Amino acid sequence: MNLVYADEQGNLFDHPDWLALGRSGDMVTELMDDELIPLPEGATLVGLPYTRPIGIHAASGEMRPLPGDFQAVGALLPQGYTRLCIPSYMKTDKTQKLPLFGYSAVVWKEDGFYVAAHKSDDPERWNPLNCDPEELNLQVDRLLAKYPDNRLYKHLSHCAQGYECLTASNTFLQRWEGAVPVSFSCNAGCFGCISEQPDDSGFPAPQTRMNFKPTVDEIVDIMLEHLHSPEAIISFGQGCEGEPSTQAKIIVEAMRRVRQQTQLGYININTNAGLTDHIRAIVDAGLNLMRVSTISALDDHYNAYYKPRGYDLRNVEKSLRYAADKGVYTSINYLIFPGVTDREEEMEAMIGFIKRTGLRFIQMRNLNIDPESYLELIPAPQGDIYGMKQMLDIFAEELPDVVIGSYTHVPPMPVK
Repeated sequence: MNLVYADEQGNLFDHPDWLALGRSGDMVTELMDDELIPLPEGATLVGLPYTRPIGIHAASGEMRPLPGDFQAVGALLPQGYTRLCIPSYMKTDKTQKLPLFGYSAVVWKEDGFYVAAHKSDDPERWNPLNCDPEELNLQVDRLLAKYPDNRLYKHLSHCAQGYECLTASNTFLQRWEGAVPVSFSCNAGCFGCISEQPDDSGFPAPQTRMNFKPTVDEIVDIMLEHLHSPEAIISFGQGCEGEPSTQAKIIVEAMRRVRQQTQLGYININTNAGLTDHIRAIVDAGLNLMRVSTISALDDHYNAYYKPRGYDLRNVEKSLRYAADKGVYTSINYLIFPGVTDREEEMEAMIGFIKRTGLRFIQMRNLNIDPESYLELIPAPQGDIYGMKQMLDIFAEELPDVVIGSYTHVPPMPVK
């Protein structure tokens, strides 16, 4: 397992005299063969600015930074893959923060690049190569011409063509899971929010949040265009917006109008589920799927990351339980991080939370964050750290009726 590194020009190298390592939290760790898979199609290799890679000098057996002015390298995995380790590095300037991406450890073996990752789902639908730019541009032009006054389509065209958001692209290609953002406001101040950051955060937000309140007509246009087959999914709650349930009134009205015209497809909401009364209204209007974003089932950890305003984990649990009792297929968007999610206390709390709420599906999602900033923010570990691979095994054993995957699916059985 040769160490992989990059120069300042972005050229990649592997070093035959240095062995690669990974990191779990703030601990440098050995990489095991059963943790490594070939670099998946659709993955991206990136240099980590202001870092130096740490490896083992094979001749001396010494663990230390690679000499020279080189950067550590990480892999950005496509959907469907759960990272098991982050890259092993030290920062050359501790005041600098890494961009908001989920970096996975990468090595070079005899036949190519390998990453510390586990295939948790079928990545085919979310492979960027399946989005034909020419077809996308044609469909963007078609729908913008058909709905020239719909601001949501204009907003989503930038997400699809500028940010290359696959969910936004699906909205124009009219397939799989499509997007219908609705909210410019939020009831949380997530430390790793990808659409809005305080000026002094040090994290440049990788995308711009929507800055208008859509009308019911604009929402209905998009929903009806997308819900044209039994397998179609249209989702409130995107990376380019705040918390969708803050706009419960227009969501409820749009859902009712849509369901008066078609029963095809599934209506989904991606939410923090903190506004329990709003979630109940959305559920009662005919919601089919609900995916709740969470990073922990421990109050101190959850609160440190989400900075919730006017709600706490008890509200989240009540919302999930209500939705499940009403026949909604519920899941969590579980933001995971090696060396944190696999802590003993974290696993025990999350397994209990899942059992109490009647969750059907866990979507393992690699947390996009600067590792040092995140580790400084959250509580220190209290129990043992098991490793991500063993954590996945424990979840599968303790929760045999819960599906573990990576993204929203059409449910395996009918929902309301």
